[in-house]
This record gives sequence, C-alpha cells and structure tokens, in this order.
Amino acid sequence: MTTEEVPASSSTERYRAVQQSEDFQRLRRKLRNFIFPMTVAFFLWYLLYVLLSAYARGFMSAKIVGNINVALIFGLLQFASTFLIAWYYSRYANRELDPIADSIRNKLNEEGDK
Repeated sequence: MTTEEVPASSSTERYRAVQQSEDFQRLRRKLRNFIFPMTVAFFLWYLLYVLLSAYARGFMSAKIVGNINVALIFGLLQFASTFLIAWYYSRYANRELDPIADSIRNKLNEEGDK
C-alpha cells in the first residue's frame, strides 16, 4: 500500500469504476446468494425455537435423558447452528469470495500505481 496522496476526485472515480465493474457485481451477487438464504434459514430456526417454547410447552418440556429436555437440546442446537454457519461462511468466503476480492484489490492497486 502506498502512502502517496491521490486527489479525491481521482480516487472517487477509481472506486466508482470498481463498484460498477463486473467483478464487483459478481462478488456482491455471490455474497447476497449466501447471506440472504442463510439469514432467513437461521431466523426461521430461531423463530421455531421461540414459538415452540411459547406454545408447545408440553413438547419442549419432554424429558430426553434425566433432566435434559427437548428445550435444552434445541437451545444448545441454536449455539451449534451459529458456529456451523460461521464455519460454513468462512469456507465459502475462502473458496468463492476472497479470490474475487483479491482480484479486485490487485486491479485497484495496479491502477493506483500508474
């Protein structure tokens, strides 16, 4: 990264050109295609847990083993699913998003060095 001052208008135009590039649009599309469905799925899973806790108390209080009931299992699965989604996003980003982002950054830096 250079410490050289770039005029604001030149810098703005460079970033605007990057934003309108096909690579950037592809990056945004891939990110949205992951984020929106995963967010909806997790929200529905969380909503199911809340609704079952509120309206299906008999089901949620059913004992599985000892004092462990369905509600506790579902609650722990909320944590597990959060970590699973984070792990899956990390793999997805490394495989699908980072190469495109690196390409965009390299092109931007090459243009800035000229």
